[in-house]
Amino acid sequence: MMNMTKFQIGKSGVTPGVIDSLVLAVKNHKQVRISTLKASGRTRDTMPAMAEDIAGKLRDKLREPFTTRVIGFTIILIRETKYARK
Repeated sequence: MMNMTKFQIGKSGVTPGVIDSLVLAVKNHKQVRISTLKASGRTRDTMPAMAEDIAGKLRDKLREPFTTRVIGFTIILIRETKYARK
């Protein structure tokens, strides 16, 4: 089973507290799934911008590489491992 955790963004949106929690989640888990609730003001058009905003803020705080993916109203962060399987 993959080391994964789930996270939600609500009506307050992307706050510094959310970013700090996401930093800890990415450090401790290989995959983080972020669900954006309706109250966060999300639409299909704003999801890529929200994902890029979160990724940019996380890159400032993290030294580990990760990839970002948007599927519907879910943002998936995947930490890249140092030793990839071949």
